[in-house]
Amino acid sequence: MKKFSATSILCAFLFLQGYAQDGRKVVPFNDNWSFRKGALTTDKNQPDTGWVDVTVPHTWNNKDMQEGKNFYAGEACYRKVFTVDSSLKGKRLFLRFEGVGSVAGLYVNNRLIGEHKGSYSAFCFEITHSVKYGAENTIVVKANNTAREDVLPINHFLFGIFGGIYRPVSLLVTNDINITTTDYASPGIYIRQGEISDKKAAISVTAKIENKQLHHKDVVIQTIIKDHQGKQVAISSKKVNVSPQGINIIHQDLQVGNPHLWNGLKDPYLYSLTTSVVADGKTLDAVTQPLGIRRFEVVPGKGFFLNGKPYIMHGVTRHQEWQDCGNALTNAQHKADLDMIREIGATTIRFAHYQQAEYLYAQCDSMGFVIWAEIPFVNNASGKEGDNAKQQMTELIRQNFNHPAIYVWGLHNEVYAKTPDEHVAVLTRQLNDVAKTEDPDRYTTAVTGYGEMDRPANLAADIQGMNRYYGWYEGKIEDLEGWVKGLEQKYPDYKLMLTEYGADGNINQHTDTLSTNFNPVNGQFFPETYQTATHVKQWAIIEKHPYIAASYLWNTFEFAVPMWNRGGVNARNLKGLITYDRKQKKDAFFWYKANWNPEPMIYIAERRNNIRKQANVKVEVFSNLEKVTLTVNGGAALNARTGANNRDFLFDPIVLKPGDNTITATGIRNGKVFSDTITWQLQASE
Repeated sequence: MKKFSATSILCAFLFLQGYAQDGRKVVPFNDNWSFRKGALTTDKNQPDTGWVDVTVPHTWNNKDMQEGKNFYAGEACYRKVFTVDSSLKGKRLFLRFEGVGSVAGLYVNNRLIGEHKGSYSAFCFEITHSVKYGAENTIVVKANNTAREDVLPINHFLFGIFGGIYRPVSLLVTNDINITTTDYASPGIYIRQGEISDKKAAISVTAKIENKQLHHKDVVIQTIIKDHQGKQVAISSKKVNVSPQGINIIHQDLQVGNPHLWNGLKDPYLYSLTTSVVADGKTLDAVTQPLGIRRFEVVPGKGFFLNGKPYIMHGVTRHQEWQDCGNALTNAQHKADLDMIREIGATTIRFAHYQQAEYLYAQCDSMGFVIWAEIPFVNNASGKEGDNAKQQMTELIRQNFNHPAIYVWGLHNEVYAKTPDEHVAVLTRQLNDVAKTEDPDRYTTAVTGYGEMDRPANLAADIQGMNRYYGWYEGKIEDLEGWVKGLEQKYPDYKLMLTEYGADGNINQHTDTLSTNFNPVNGQFFPETYQTATHVKQWAIIEKHPYIAASYLWNTFEFAVPMWNRGGVNARNLKGLITYDRKQKKDAFFWYKANWNPEPMIYIAERRNNIRKQANVKVEVFSNLEKVTLTVNGGAALNARTGANNRDFLFDPIVLKPGDNTITATGIRNGKVFSDTITWQLQASE
C-alpha cells in the first residue's frame, strides 16, 4: 500500500508556493488513495481484497450513472496510509473534504471522527488528537450515495447522486491559535459591504478565532485590503486578548476610498482581503479572500441593477458532470464549461440544483459572472429532510459568503405545498430565515414549476422563480407571452425570474415540420429542430419583457438522468445546448450567441438535417451582422426576411437540386465580410 510523509510533502509544497513557515499550511491530500466498493471487512479471517489505487477526485458512478437505472448506489470505502512526523506535535491538523457523495464517515486509526450528510458541501474535521506522531496512520472514508429521506436530495429522479470523494481533499496544519476551520468548513472570516459608491466603500469583517493554549493570549487581529496590483488601500488592527474558552468573534471596519467597483463581465475587478492573527511579531494564522466591491438590486418591472446601473441578465444553468467522468471533474473541466458559457454570451449562471465546486465560484468572481447558488431541496419532499436542509443552507452560505459574484441564495426548486401550513411551506420560511440571519445582504429565491405567483411555498423568499416549459410539458411555445403579460398586469410590484425554459433536442433527430406531437415524458423522438424553434421564439418574447429580471435557459450541457429513458438516448436529459461530451454545440447555442455575444458571427441552422426529401426548403440563419444574404450553389444572392427578431434571418423558399447543394450565408461588420457554409443533399423520395 502506498504511503507518504506529511512532513516531506509539507516542505515541498511550502518551497514551491513560497509560503512563510509560520502560520497556516494547506497541503493537497488527493494522491495515494485506495478504493473498494462495499463495506469494510470486519472479520479478520476474511481476506481484505478488492482494493484499487485511485486519485481524488474520484467517483464510482462515472460510467454506470449515464447508462441507466442499474447504477451502483450504496457503500464504498477509501483508504490512505500516511506518516505524521513528530515535528508536527503542537500543531493542529484538519482534513477538509470539498465534497463526498453523499453521506460520509471519516475514520482515523479505526476511530470515528465524524459523519457528514450531503454530497455538495464541504466539511472539515480535526484529527490532531487521533493521529500517531512519528508513525503510520490509516485514514478511511466510508461513502454512501443511497438516496435517503433525511438527506437532500431525497431521490435520484432529476439527476443522479454520484458516489465518491469527487472533489479535492486538503490537509490543514495550523498553530494552536488560529482562524477557525471547522465553522461549517467556512474560511473563518466573513466580509460584508455597507454603503457602496464611486467615492467610498464601507467594508466590515468578522473573524472567528480559536485559542487552544492553556491561557489567554494577547494578539493583534490585522486586516489588510490590497488592490489588484498588491498595493495596500486599507488596514485595520485590533489588539485582542483571546480566550481559550469558546470562539473569539472579532469585528473590524474598513473604508476604501474611490473604490474600483466589480462590474460583472465588463470589469470584474478584485481586491484581496487578508485577516491575520499576529503575536510576538509572528503571524500565527492568515486567511485571504477575494473582495469585489459591488451592489446588486432587483427592481420590479425594470430588471437587475449592478452598482446602480441596469445590467442585462442573459442566463444559463449548469450541472457539474461530464460524460465518462461523472462529477469527478478537474479544474480544467470546470474552466472549460465556463469558457463555453462565456462564448455564448451569458452574463449570469444559475448553478443548479446544488452547491458546486469552490474553484468554479472563484472563477466566476474573476471572470465576472453574476451567479445564483442553491441547495438541493429539489423535486420532492419527505417531511424528514428539515434538519439537513437547514444544515446545507448554512454550509452553502458560510462556505461561499465572500464570493462577490453570488447575488442570491436558492431555497428550493419545484417542491410544493397546497397551504401555508404544510411542511414544504413551513420549511421554506425556516430556510429563508436561516439565509437572512446568516447573510442579510443578499437576496433569497424559491422556484416553482407552476406559472402562479401565489404558490404558498414560494412567497417566503425575496424573488419568485418560475420554471416554464411552454411547448414542451404544457401548452404551445408562444404561450410564454400571455403568461408574462398576465403577471405584469396582476403583480407589477413583484420580483420575478424565469428560472428554467427550453426543450429537449437530440442532435441525431430532425424534422422538416414543427409538429407538437411529442411525448416529453416517454417519447423517443426529440428532434433538435423543435428545440431550436422553442429557444428562438421564446427568447424573442423574453427580451421584450424587463419584468423578467433574469432568465435562465435549461440547460447549457446535457447531463445524466439514470431514471429516464427518453428522446432516443437512455439516461440522458437532452435539454442541453451542448452535448454531454462537450464535443458538439447545438443550433440553439448559436442562436443565443447571435443575440448575446457582440463578437461578429453568422451561423446556418439545421446543418445536421442534411439529407432532404423535398426540393423547396426554408433556410434559417442566426447572425449579429448587417446585410445578411444567402447563396445556393453559387447563384444570385438572396435577401432575408426577419424572423423572430433582428438576429433571426429567414430565406424561403429556396430550391435544391438533386444531389449535393452548397449553401453559404454572408454578412458584413465594419466593411469586413463573414460567412458560413453548409451542404445539404437532396435525395429522391422512395
